Amino acid sequence: MEPTRAEALQQENDRLRRAVEELSILNDLATAIGASRDLDKVMQTIIQRSQSAVGAEQGVITLVDGQADDPLTTLVRAAGSGGHAPLRPDQSLLGWMHLYKRPLLLNDPQNDPRFQGAAWDASIRSVLGAPLLVRSELQGILLVYNKKDGAGFTESDQRLLSILAAQSAQIVENARLFEEEKALLRVQEELRLAYEMQTSLLPEAPPFVPGYDLAGASQPARTVGGDYFDFIPAGPDRLALCVGDVMGKGLPAALLMANVQATLRGQTLPNISAGACLEQSNTLLYKSIRRGSFVTLFYAVLDTATHRLMWANAGHNRPFLLRAEEPAVVLEGGDLVLGARPDVSYEEHTLDLASGDLLVTYSDGITEAMNAHREDFGEKRLAALLEKHRSLPAETLVERVLEAVAEHAGDEPQHDDVTLLVLRRL
Repeated sequence: MEPTRAEALQQENDRLRRAVEELSILNDLATAIGASRDLDKVMQTIIQRSQSAVGAEQGVITLVDGQADDPLTTLVRAAGSGGHAPLRPDQSLLGWMHLYKRPLLLNDPQNDPRFQGAAWDASIRSVLGAPLLVRSELQGILLVYNKKDGAGFTESDQRLLSILAAQSAQIVENARLFEEEKALLRVQEELRLAYEMQTSLLPEAPPFVPGYDLAGASQPARTVGGDYFDFIPAGPDRLALCVGDVMGKGLPAALLMANVQATLRGQTLPNISAGACLEQSNTLLYKSIRRGSFVTLFYAVLDTATHRLMWANAGHNRPFLLRAEEPAVVLEGGDLVLGARPDVSYEEHTLDLASGDLLVTYSDGITEAMNAHREDFGEKRLAALLEKHRSLPAETLVERVLEAVAEHAGDEPQHDDVTLLVLRRL
C-alpha cells in the first residue's frame, strides 16, 4: 500500500531531521577532536560522542599494530565512561574485523553463529562495531555495547557509527603518530644527554708526559657505546692507560662502561701492580653487574722514570708493539674477562720501552669492521697500516687508522664501537 502524502512528508521530515542530527553530531565531534594531538583525549571523546549518538552504555577503541607479526597485536585500549568495568573485545571479534573491515551489528552475540566459542562477557547484550581505516588499512576498531533502551542497535545506529569511525580514523592515527614522535624525541634527547655524559667520562685530551707521545679516540656504533679508554694518574712518574670493551651496545653498555671506569679509577693506586688492580676490579664488578655481562680490558702502568710498562690483559684484543724497523708483533698473554667469575688471577707482564717504540691497543670494532663483501678489516691489515705509518705522531696515526677503517667499511653501517689508543716513546 502506497503511503499517503502526509505520511510521505512525515517520512521525509524524519529523514531530514536525522540527517541534520547526524551532521550536528559529526560537526561537534570534528570540533572536539580536530585540533587535539592527545591520543587518550581524542579516543575518549570519540567514545563518549559515539555512545551518546547511538544510545550505548559503554564504548571502547582498540588500536592494532599493523607492523607486528600478529596483525591483532593491541597497541592501546581506551575504555569509555558509564560506570562499568572496561570490556575487552573478544579476539575472534578483532579477527573478524581485521578480515572483513566492515561494520558489525550483533543484537544476540551469545548465540551468533559467526562467533561460536567467543568468550563474551555475561553483561554484553548487544554489540555495534566499526573499523577505523586509514588508506584501507585497519588501524583500530570502535565498539559500543548494550543499547540503553534494552532493545537492540538498529541499522541507522550502524550507519551513524560507521560515519563517526570514518571521520575519526585519520585523526586518531595522526594523534598516535604524534605521540610516537614525542616518544622518539624523548628517547633522542635522553640519548643526547647520555652521549654528553659518556663523552665527559672519556679523556678530552691525552696528558702531557715528557718523553712520550699519547693519543686516543673512541667512536660509538650508536649514539652511545660500551668502549672505553683512559689515562689515569697512578702516582709520581706513573701513568695507567687502558682500553676496554663492554659486552653489548647502546645505552646499557654505556652505563656499564661508566661503572667500569669508576671501578678502575678507584683501584688505580700508587705502587699497585697491573695484575692486582685487575683482580680487585674484577671482584667489585662481579658483585655489581648482572650475570652474563662482562668486560674485556687491556690495562697497563707506565713508569716514565724507568720506561718500563707493566701490563695485564683481561680477555681483550692483543695490542701491537712496533720496535724500530721491526715488523709489528702482538703482546701475547691474557686472562679471563672482567665480571665473569669472582676469583680470578691476572698475570702481570713487563716490557721495557726503547726510544721509538710504539704500542697500539684497540677494540675489536676496528679489526671486525666489515665491507660490502663481508671482509673484516682484520689484524693483518691493521699491522700493515701501523708499519707503514709508524713514524707519524700519535694523534695523526689514530686518525689514519680510523680513516682506513671507515674507507674499508664504505657504506656498510658501523656495527661495533671503535676505539684506539697509541703510546710512543720519543
